[in-house]
Amino acid sequence: MEQRIHEFLDKAAAQVGGKSAVVDFTDRSYSWADLAEATDQAQAILIDAGVVAGDRVVLVFENCIAVPAFLFAASRLDAISVLMNARMAGPELERVFNHSEPRVVVMCTQASKAAAAHGERLQAENTSGAFGDIAIMRRPGGTPEPVYKASDEQIAVLLYTSGTTGLPKAAMLTHGNLIAASHATAKVRRVDDTAISFLALPLSHVFGLVTLLAAFAAQATVRLEAKFCVERLYEALHTDVTHLPAVPQMHAHLFHYAQSQNKPKYEKGLLRFVSSGGAPLDPMWKRDAEAFYGLPLQNGYGLTEGSAGVCATLNEFGDPDISVGRPMDDCLIRIEFDTFGSEPNKGIGEIHVGGPQVMKGYFRDAEQTAKALTADGYFRTGDLGRFDEEGRLHITGRSKELIIRSGFNVYPVEVEAALIEHPDVIVAGVVGRKVTGNEEVIGFVKVESVDSVTEDTLKAFVHDKLAPYKRPTRVVIATDLPAAPTGKLLKAKLLDTFAAELEASE
Repeated sequence: MEQRIHEFLDKAAAQVGGKSAVVDFTDRSYSWADLAEATDQAQAILIDAGVVAGDRVVLVFENCIAVPAFLFAASRLDAISVLMNARMAGPELERVFNHSEPRVVVMCTQASKAAAAHGERLQAENTSGAFGDIAIMRRPGGTPEPVYKASDEQIAVLLYTSGTTGLPKAAMLTHGNLIAASHATAKVRRVDDTAISFLALPLSHVFGLVTLLAAFAAQATVRLEAKFCVERLYEALHTDVTHLPAVPQMHAHLFHYAQSQNKPKYEKGLLRFVSSGGAPLDPMWKRDAEAFYGLPLQNGYGLTEGSAGVCATLNEFGDPDISVGRPMDDCLIRIEFDTFGSEPNKGIGEIHVGGPQVMKGYFRDAEQTAKALTADGYFRTGDLGRFDEEGRLHITGRSKELIIRSGFNVYPVEVEAALIEHPDVIVAGVVGRKVTGNEEVIGFVKVESVDSVTEDTLKAFVHDKLAPYKRPTRVVIATDLPAAPTGKLLKAKLLDTFAAELEASE
């Protein structure tokens, strides 16, 4: 078993150096030998900048070949990579710089105008190499973190989570965490050295990062897209892609695009594995997706603090199961009933995750770490769920998102699942809004055109699907909803984003 993540690259370069490792957004192919050369050059740059073991190296980027090159270069030095999406605002990056105290900041400018703009603002030094174009800024750096030989102690990556407080909170993922997650992911997705994965998920997010590392663990090939483009996905599916892990929004955009091209289903036959994660899986949507792909649509459950996926399905085509599956490899999952929103009589409680994929803690934040991790090392997810009689996990919602209406518990995922069944709805989000003595259910939906459906139509559509206390008081219709770079809906921003629309109609 590998002890550091860069060993994925070193092994592949030695064993299959001429084989394609990455095809980038320009359709340029990089062999394992090419990636090794890029990593060698990146390592030299970091050494020249004074990076030593335990230092932090911030990478600001949209997906490109420079990211794995500098990620593996930092790993070779036992430095810690801090992965940041270039589309973050300057003040957001400054908070990360102040918190992580990096020795250097590397803006990967080859594929990103946003990264180039940050480089110019920071007066970073432009340079290039086998990894493409970058801008690098040297900083005094903070105290190096302790260095450990053991892979489950040595930090590989800091990933900042999208909390609701606005304060920086960085999950410390060790080499052991990422190696375990990579092998488990490759196994459940059946990734081998003939696989070609489409990867538009940002590498600054744990879903994208572990998808990349899982492919590298199997010496497979990755089509690494700078950002999601439905036309590029459609073309790739008809060229060589065998594996498609994506969030539901990506699938939804693909279906709508295919319909616009009068292509009701995918017929190329190259795909072997399709998965969806990050949102509830509606039975009708699952059936439609499987009819489009001609393959079973696999579901899963993951989180940053658990190094991406901790549960996944391996269902046969047509299986109506809409759970998130069983624990992956050595992951451990238990249900804790002493939590707000739990309903022990229904088996619903907070999901706790244990095993080799669980983070070391939050960077330099002992208080938040103690709140997040139990004494025996389980992560308190804040998600509510239950096991069915076959040992499959079902997500019922988040404890903090639970809506209590007229004394009844309303789990937003149930209302979202009802709304998403409407053929004009691409994405749905449901939140609670406090009113005098009660809480309202407010729905938000993304559609192609606001003229395609009305609020009254959607209310009528879900009327018979939901109990009276679950039915939304309002449904806001929009062509765009606030989302993270992965496409995941940012539900915490919905009420503020559409405050004017909600107020105008009252």
